[in-house]
Amino acid sequence: MNAVTIIVPIFGIILIGWAAAVTGLLSDRVSDGLSEYVFAIAVPALIIGTLTRPGLTGEIAWSYWLAYFGGAGFSWLCGSLVAWRRHGIGRQGAILHGFAASQSNTIFVGVPTILQAYGEAGAYPLFLLLAVHLPLMMGFATFLIEAEGDRPLLHRLRSLAWVLLRNPIFVALVIGIAMKTVGIVPGGPVKALLDAFSVTASTCALVALGAGLKRYRVLFDLPGALVVAGLKLVVHPLIVWLLAFHVFAMPAAYAGVATLFAAMPVGINAYLLAVRYKSETGLVAASVLASTLLAPATTIAWLMILGRA
Repeated sequence: MNAVTIIVPIFGIILIGWAAAVTGLLSDRVSDGLSEYVFAIAVPALIIGTLTRPGLTGEIAWSYWLAYFGGAGFSWLCGSLVAWRRHGIGRQGAILHGFAASQSNTIFVGVPTILQAYGEAGAYPLFLLLAVHLPLMMGFATFLIEAEGDRPLLHRLRSLAWVLLRNPIFVALVIGIAMKTVGIVPGGPVKALLDAFSVTASTCALVALGAGLKRYRVLFDLPGALVVAGLKLVVHPLIVWLLAFHVFAMPAAYAGVATLFAAMPVGINAYLLAVRYKSETGLVAASVLASTLLAPATTIAWLMILGRA
């Protein structure tokens, strides 16, 4: 019942957002605006407010990152190899298949799910992983895709740095970690503002995700989408679970957060990257939708395995 209690509100809000978009209660403009608000204001406020909260402490365990990214790398490799065997998919398309199979929907689904499941114990490892996940995954994918171009290495790295510095989530993580390091704790009106925006983050993110799903078409390539969804929802968290619980040593909350983080559906960033490079947009969009539709069942299963049920 605990697993159901965690999952039903989260995916229920996504369903309500989708229904509101389909019936016309929410327009595409509202959905886009809500998504921009979540990325630019609400989630950055949540990150800064959480990281600077008094008493929020934890250790930096290299085994934690090795377990998560070991699973991500394995799932990425599997997704790319499967794509290589399909007719008409080139190098760029194979990279995007692998990226979709390993890129978690962290902001819209991961943050509310993990905080609901692990509470304070999961907050520090969650945002610690977010700080590394975004630049590493996006940076690696961008670098691989552009490696076949004729741009000098320095120009590629400069372009990647500029992309990250323009990302509000990344900037908020840097600010929050810096404030935590020097001991700055927001108070008074600043804390009140951060709290006011933070409480809206989860609900607005889930509504925006649900409304955005109306644009995706799962039938574009259902077999391919199901393969990517299977790698993302089952293979990725399975490898992380094996590494976190049976290979490396780390606190139980860290191992659980890493596994649940990996169990999230395909992230929106995979679709944005496909659109940017005009490759495999239909397949990646279908994978986002298929994995999100299947995620309630698989997330409940993982919550039970992790003992959060």
